[in-house]
Amino acid sequence: MDYVWFGLIALAVSFAVTPLVRKLARATGAMDIPRPPRNLHAKPTPKLGGLAVVAGCAVAIGLYLQFGNWNSVVVPPSFFLGIGAGALILMIGGFLDDKYDLPPYLLWIFPSLAALVVVLSGVGVGITTLSNPFGEPFNLNFKILFLPASAIFAWVWLMGMMFTTKFLDGLDGLVAGIGTIASFTLFLLSLTQTVNQPVTATLAIILCGALLGYLFYAFHPASIFIGDGGSLFVGFMLGSLSILLGGKIATAFLVMGIPILDVALVLLQRILTGRSPFKGDRLHLHFRLLDAGFTQRQTALIFYSISALFGFSAVFLQSLGKLIALVILFMVMALLVGGTVYLYRRKNRINQGID
Repeated sequence: MDYVWFGLIALAVSFAVTPLVRKLARATGAMDIPRPPRNLHAKPTPKLGGLAVVAGCAVAIGLYLQFGNWNSVVVPPSFFLGIGAGALILMIGGFLDDKYDLPPYLLWIFPSLAALVVVLSGVGVGITTLSNPFGEPFNLNFKILFLPASAIFAWVWLMGMMFTTKFLDGLDGLVAGIGTIASFTLFLLSLTQTVNQPVTATLAIILCGALLGYLFYAFHPASIFIGDGGSLFVGFMLGSLSILLGGKIATAFLVMGIPILDVALVLLQRILTGRSPFKGDRLHLHFRLLDAGFTQRQTALIFYSISALFGFSAVFLQSLGKLIALVILFMVMALLVGGTVYLYRRKNRINQGID
């Protein structure tokens, strides 16, 4: 049970460091200026909150490597170097974006490099198969343009997870809350008899603790935002941990399912209407819920509840059960989108005196 202590250390560090990061953001001008209608806050709010999350993870992981029961065979030292270098890259890119509001075409550089560093560290290359509920596992033990298919898959997966959490960052505490639930799900999965990876369990509970410590300041009304680097870091760590667990992609997809589907749907809508896929708007599900009449807290709790329900259930499901859960998840997404559209239109009719 030593991993619990490291999780508490991460929580305490991120909780203590967040007010200091808030002062740093104000001093350096890394502030989020309200830009209606997409931004919901009424006054300039400090960003860079991801620095507190990274600090909590860094301190706890450092103590774990020094004093914990670390099995270097299960998790090689190169992995820690990889996530450390990747986190540094994301924090540098995040700080530059939070301060200077970088153009969209530059925002690919830092997450691409971070994902590449992790893949080069060897994590993900060992994923040679993916589970198939209908028969033999899918084989990734081949090359595409002289590159291992497993490495390409790992890079694409990490990029997908990072941009999911990045685009999710539109509501107070949404990224940190769902990240907390997702990391706790991976922690529970690591402790099951079929997986039994104490090292990964420790890393997952460290991430969970660091996010929870920061979430005290981030839940509505937030006094600090996680920032671009912080939102990317959450997806980066969740993607890395799911790969490290032996390619538990379905489990991660279930707990992050609604945000992933939401991002995919919004990007598709933007592309089909001839708009830039990276230009912000109010098409995301959390904005639809707000427009339908839900409060920020209610919207965040809806996301938390769905993520927890599907994520925790995935811990106990086998491949076929996860596939069925994914189908149900698609249905829930469809109901949410359809329901919010109906409520929004009905609200407008009432305001216009039609109903």
